[in-house]
Amino acid sequence: MSLGTPPSRQELREHLVRTLIAGEVATPRQNNLLHYRRMAAGNPHYLFGLNLKRPWSFDEILAMMAERCGVDPDPAHFYGDDTIDPDLTLDALEAMAARLAEAAENRASVLIATGHPTGLLPVHLAVGRALHARGCRVLTPANGWSYEVETATGPRDRHIRYVDGVAMLAGGGSLHHTHDAAPMGAMLADLAAESSDWPDLAIADHGWAGAAGEAGIPTVGFADSNDPALFAGEVEGKIAAVVPLDDNVLPHHYTPMTAYLLARAGLIA
Repeated sequence: MSLGTPPSRQELREHLVRTLIAGEVATPRQNNLLHYRRMAAGNPHYLFGLNLKRPWSFDEILAMMAERCGVDPDPAHFYGDDTIDPDLTLDALEAMAARLAEAAENRASVLIATGHPTGLLPVHLAVGRALHARGCRVLTPANGWSYEVETATGPRDRHIRYVDGVAMLAGGGSLHHTHDAAPMGAMLADLAAESSDWPDLAIADHGWAGAAGEAGIPTVGFADSNDPALFAGEVEGKIAAVVPLDDNVLPHHYTPMTAYLLARAGLIA
């Protein structure tokens, strides 16, 4: 992926809004509220591997997502579009960039993983390559580890697959979207069993990020407006930085954002 010239903050802000990565996004309001209720009910699928320090009510989650992500704070807004504040996206990208710069300076050991291979994979690939070029060790534990998941068509085998150092969930010849924290748990268990390098930083999303943060690894990641758990983890100090964005637009739309992130981290000119 050729990143081109990094945009200015204002140029990127305009791009985020134009491509629906932020601003008025395609994630429906009713889906956001449903996920907030399920997190409030303690549904593990919506906690992303985090054991939060206290219960979160629906009202608290909505208020927190308005503050951290920029969704509409009105509980009477039930249907239609919702929003992500592009300035919050930009601020979080800069916080993530600071962590990437620190990792590069220290030649850190890093874990990189995504549950959104159809959207965010190019971002993670570019970050991994940039860190590797600066002497970071990109860890690939538990390669091929497998387990069984329930799907709409019955149980299916899934396994960890790495593409250029980025962990994803694979099965049946495809890469799969997942919220599950179990694969990251397997990766960390493998590192512990082998007495290998413990990660200095995890760059991830969904359950991959939640499980890493829960294990005490400094973690930065991406989350959509219907993924409140990672933002709650950030509030509680378990996640270092969460970038709010629509996490499944066309992959090439993330290219200017990736260039901005790496430039701010000092990883590209």
